[in-house]
Amino acid sequence: MNKNRCAWCEKDDLYRNYHDNEWGKPVYNDATLFEFLILETFQAGLSWHTILKKRENFRKAFDQFDVKKVAAYNDKKLHILIEDTGIIRNQLKIKSAVSNAQAFIKIQEEFGSFSKYIWAFVDGKPIDNKPQTLKDVPATTPLSDALSKDLKKRGFKFVGSTVVYAHMQATGMVNDHVVDCFTRKNN
Repeated sequence: MNKNRCAWCEKDDLYRNYHDNEWGKPVYNDATLFEFLILETFQAGLSWHTILKKRENFRKAFDQFDVKKVAAYNDKKLHILIEDTGIIRNQLKIKSAVSNAQAFIKIQEEFGSFSKYIWAFVDGKPIDNKPQTLKDVPATTPLSDALSKDLKKRGFKFVGSTVVYAHMQATGMVNDHVVDCFTRKNN
């Protein structure tokens, strides 16, 4: 069956599956929010498709994105990750995963969960931009600017406004599915 989708996902089945089943669906689970945050930081400067192709490798390399395990990584583990050809081997991004995990845990301790913290930026409910075309979808917004600034203040790295906005889209804080996308009927 032919479905109207956002044009960006028509590259292959991997992209279509991600678009149809994950992208833009609200995520309130801290473990999933952490996974997306780490994946988005690795995506900076690369294509999301590259990250999706390596997603299972990332899960294995980063202990299924167990935030407490990642926060405790030592130099030996960092060296193993830097040598892992299944992931993006950017040393700064790998080190930032550890410091971001530590900052993530501090937010959990302060707010009760990372989900409570991050969803407060949108008053707990998704913002629906109802874009007509992909050209109507921004790369950043004043809200992603503010969230990025706050995350950086809390010690996060590789969380510029573009990365943060992509995270907001991926986790459903923002609905940027174009208006004729079939997923709008399912959300």
